[in-house]
Amino acid sequence: MDNQNTSRPTDDSKEWKLIEKALMASQKEQRTSRRWGIFFKLLTFSYLFIIMAVVYTANDKAGDKGGFVSGPHAAIIEVNGVIAADQEASADNIIGSLRDAFDADEALGVILRINSPGGSPVQSGYIFDEIRRLKETRPDFPVYAVIMDLGASGAYYIAAAADEIYADKASLVGSIGVIGSGFGFVDTMEKLGVERRLYTSGEHKAFLDPFSPQNEEEKEFWQGVLKVTHKQFISQVKLGRGERLNETPDMFSGLVWTGEQAVDMGLVDGLSSSSQIARDVLGTDELVSYTYRPDPFAKFVEKFGMSFGQGVATFFQQQTMVLR
Repeated sequence: MDNQNTSRPTDDSKEWKLIEKALMASQKEQRTSRRWGIFFKLLTFSYLFIIMAVVYTANDKAGDKGGFVSGPHAAIIEVNGVIAADQEASADNIIGSLRDAFDADEALGVILRINSPGGSPVQSGYIFDEIRRLKETRPDFPVYAVIMDLGASGAYYIAAAADEIYADKASLVGSIGVIGSGFGFVDTMEKLGVERRLYTSGEHKAFLDPFSPQNEEEKEFWQGVLKVTHKQFISQVKLGRGERLNETPDMFSGLVWTGEQAVDMGLVDGLSSSSQIARDVLGTDELVSYTYRPDPFAKFVEKFGMSFGQGVATFFQQQTMVLR
């Protein structure tokens, strides 16, 4: 046994270093191959997912805009929530939907399905004017407004442009007025010992500043601005409703009424729903939404692109670290 010679290489021998180098190279190769395999599998899955999303989105949009809907139908456009430039019920979105509906040959008419407390008089005015303009381009294409829970202020401004307005007996209708509100913190600041330091160029530049004392001259000026806007609102309502209005002293005071009361006042033409209008007035049971919807696929692609780019960068960074 003493004469038996074991040929195990020492840790610092050339043979051992070659074996160690070969093993490390094989390990790196396997790791690289595995990561590339995962990368390409994810890439393939992503492409398949995108293709499926494109097909789904196309079909969904086609259904919304009547792309695959054959035959006569009522074009539904929803006016939901606050009417403002940065909201879904913005003038750009609603006007785009209106133009699509007026361009649809098989659409029998538009039904504006309104559920809104109002909002910007500018945005409402844009929509009012566009409805009247579009009606001139296609006089035989009716526009109906159906007020659901609420059709107040700027929402009623829009409805007034329709050929006829309908509501539920319990809907809230009206609020034909203009409001400008804010807060005053002058006394609070004095109690807290806070000094207001405000520098302006222009005598009335800070007239709406909540931390400055109210000026009666500026208050009167602002009230005049609100009155002018109110007169514009009233003028458009009268233009749209005409002789159907049974004007009362408080009709344009900012109050709201139920749909049943609004019929007697001439603010609405009757009690009905959008499906009833489509069936009984337009003569169809087919309702097709032309309402603007944010494109979920576009958002997905944007987020996916960012995530995918970060993933690729991380992947190649890891590869660089491994191959060093």
